[in-house]
Amino acid sequence: MTMALLDPARAPLLAAALSVALLHTVVGVDHYLPFVVLGRARKWSLRKVLGITAACGAGHVIGSIGLGFVGIALGTALGMMEWIESVRGSMAAWGLILFGLAYMAWAARGLYKNADSHSHEHPDASKVSTLSFWSLFIVFALGPCEPLIPVLMVPAFEQDWWLVAQVAGLFSVSTIGTMLVMATIGTMGLKLAPLKSVERYGNLAAGFAILASGLAIQFLGI
Repeated sequence: MTMALLDPARAPLLAAALSVALLHTVVGVDHYLPFVVLGRARKWSLRKVLGITAACGAGHVIGSIGLGFVGIALGTALGMMEWIESVRGSMAAWGLILFGLAYMAWAARGLYKNADSHSHEHPDASKVSTLSFWSLFIVFALGPCEPLIPVLMVPAFEQDWWLVAQVAGLFSVSTIGTMLVMATIGTMGLKLAPLKSVERYGNLAAGFAILASGLAIQFLGI
């Protein structure tokens, strides 16, 4: 097993898993932007933002890895697996769109109710935070990791199960790690931004950013 781990022949595929996960996550702003904007709007600590990001990231990769292993067990063709992932991608995009719209509606309602008040907090804020987490978790669990399927199926076709496990593990760690790094950068950047004058519109802006992320995925393929 040690020799297999160090086998130079495996390096290109492992490097591909690492680099594809990194690029896929950085380019896909939906992997971190929702957590950044919600964290700012809900005044979450960086620790909470990263905890929620990690949980959703784990659901994201586990869902795709699980589907990949089911496909391997059933002998499903690569083309079919990629089609299933594209359908899941569309579902996840529409999930973000609907979540963004619902969050904007909730934020607009709160602004209307608090128009004559000095308080900008919603009375049901804690419930909304909990609902926001579970909504995002479900969306991310359904959301695909399209680039994972080809790199996972290559060693599966050769029945190299140790390499399959390595690819899946490396892809997962790289994806979640990159999500955490990008969420940290975004969160710290927003904390430094002079947004006090528009802070009362933070929830509305957060909903719009999530909506825009979903629209970009669905219609621009980002």
